[in-house]
Amino acid sequence: QVQLVESGGGLVQAGGSLRLSCAVSGRTFSSYAMGWFRQAPGKERELICTITWSGGNTNYADSVKGRFTMSRDNARDTVYLQMNSLKPEDTAVYYCALKRTVVTGYDYWGQGTQVTVSS
Repeated sequence: QVQLVESGGGLVQAGGSLRLSCAVSGRTFSSYAMGWFRQAPGKERELICTITWSGGNTNYADSVKGRFTMSRDNARDTVYLQMNSLKPEDTAVYYCALKRTVVTGYDYWGQGTQVTVSS
């Protein structure tokens, strides 16, 4: 059974940094990419960045570009989200998700980790 477990969330002041981790276990298949999503209260879930497993190619939403960096460790089956220059509007529950192929949606999801940025 595939499991994704996020960690690293918490409370930080504006301008600070946090690093989220997402560990994948139970995977017996190759997969295409991982994504980080976030959902703030009363708002829709937002895809903020993606990374491919093989080439490490990344894409970022405009809202986080230049402040957030996504990376992966293939040996550990783990992806990371380094978040710098955090703003109160970054407050949300952050989720990682796994995409098996380029044409499928995100098939597996973590439970989420809360990030709160105080002003």
